[in-house]
Amino acid sequence: MSNYLTNRIRSLFGWKTPDKEEKNIRLGLALGGGGARGLAHIPILELLDEMKIRPSCIAGTSIGAVMGALYASGMSGLEIRSLVQDTIIRKNDSPVEILKDIKRLVKFLDIDFLGPGIFKGDSIMKYLYDAIKIDDFDNLEIPLKVVTTDFWASSQVVISSGKLLQGVKASMGMPGLFTPVKYGDQILIDGGGVNPVPWDVLDECDVVVAVDVLGSAESVSDSPPNAAKVVLEMFDIMQKSIVEARIKSGSPDIYIKPEIRNIGILEFSRAEEIYACAETACSELEKKLVELYQ
Repeated sequence: MSNYLTNRIRSLFGWKTPDKEEKNIRLGLALGGGGARGLAHIPILELLDEMKIRPSCIAGTSIGAVMGALYASGMSGLEIRSLVQDTIIRKNDSPVEILKDIKRLVKFLDIDFLGPGIFKGDSIMKYLYDAIKIDDFDNLEIPLKVVTTDFWASSQVVISSGKLLQGVKASMGMPGLFTPVKYGDQILIDGGGVNPVPWDVLDECDVVVAVDVLGSAESVSDSPPNAAKVVLEMFDIMQKSIVEARIKSGSPDIYIKPEIRNIGILEFSRAEEIYACAETACSELEKKLVELYQ
């Protein structure tokens, strides 16, 4: 019997339709890495807010760890969108606005050309702390697991306790861009090196929603890409290969992949385009969640 007919029968007989809490589904949310493309997580979080669905646990890699930390702290999807809008340089900004934003951005990114990474990342962490006022996993409203990579052991490290921002900083430590994080006796870098969309670390949940924002790249010119683009895209290719292999060994219950094309890891200025790319994915997720909770 379809969900529609079931609900009609319940309505006719005055039976109460079970709500999300009564069904007691432990929903896990895995937010993948992908640099700027990770802004596509925001419409997904806004959808959950609209549907009044609260994840029981969140796992995040790289930008997914950043979004996960903000959301797990109690911020709504809309508040996260507003925070991003106050931070990025937008394509339609005036030259004066862009100049102001560039000066702020240079300070924000902690540029260090002589260090192990171009950006230290300390100012970004301070910015996140100022936004969420939380620096310990235990104080989050929703349990969070942050996925990082042990550089020397070439293995996955999942952080879910201790200093929140240190774990997030390690997870977003893309090689060559951000300074690696010393964590105890380990050197940690971007979790995308081992697990770009970490649905498998949420095994305590009944249903896991995985959001893959790696997107796709297509040739727009006959000329070969420049060196910087080659390095960044190679990291993307590696991550996509890891995700494909993991899906073959065990896919998540709900796998959502927004159609993000030809948007680079650092192109945060294209936020509105990225949000638009997530619209179809949101509709797909909404349909699946309605089926799940009815």
